[in-house]
Amino acid sequence: MTLRRSSRQMFPTLLAAALLPVASASHWQTAASRQGMQTGDMQAVGSFSIDRTEVPIADFARFVAATGLRTKAEREGGGLVYEAGWTKKPGWTWRTPFGKPASGNEPAVHVTFGEAKAYCAWAGKRLPTDREWMLAAYTEKRVNPPAPFVAGQSYPYPTGGKPAGANCLGDCGATPAIDYTSVLTRGKGPAPAGSTKAGVNGLYDMGANVWEWVDTDVGGEKITRGGSWWYGAAQMHAGYRATKPPDMAVVYIGFRCAKNNPK
Repeated sequence: MTLRRSSRQMFPTLLAAALLPVASASHWQTAASRQGMQTGDMQAVGSFSIDRTEVPIADFARFVAATGLRTKAEREGGGLVYEAGWTKKPGWTWRTPFGKPASGNEPAVHVTFGEAKAYCAWAGKRLPTDREWMLAAYTEKRVNPPAPFVAGQSYPYPTGGKPAGANCLGDCGATPAIDYTSVLTRGKGPAPAGSTKAGVNGLYDMGANVWEWVDTDVGGEKITRGGSWWYGAAQMHAGYRATKPPDMAVVYIGFRCAKNNPK
């Protein structure tokens, strides 16, 4: 069964998923508006542009309402978290990432690689490649960036020379993380998309908060970049790379989109 095509944007069928009508997308959009979120905000990085923030629940809800997508985590009764091994959590989905309704400005998680790719196509974008994601995260491409960033300089962390300001575990200082410790065995939880310190290229949460899918294969798996709230600063570092099976839906994996710039 294929996704319904939006009347505003035709896109390839990327997922075989059951259809679920969604009537509450306006709830997420209204919540996002109250919290001052901006959607569709991108930063040019050389030949491409990339979302300044991770895709939030409010935007993913618009996609679901337009297409009728029912995600893998919804179909299978919940997504995953790592406890004493990978553990399925009943009711943990993109709508309720920790088993309870979430704010529209939290990053959309419990989304597989294919579902993330389908969202980006629906939005007229695509997932970034690993090379693109790395360039955007670690090398300052703005002509006149604000201090302390320097045009053309590469940094070890997406926040610059140090990890401070990201939403990581223990190494990054105070963060605006939402407290989900009552249902977790490790970490506190994500911060609202775009609420941490802006980093290299003016991007938010390229380091920590949630891992991000990129469209590059390694041994049949897909690369995830940036680390998350579940990890310390080591996973944010430019030298660190992780991979996951593309059909995993996990509480700390989200995504952002990219697109080619006009020539």
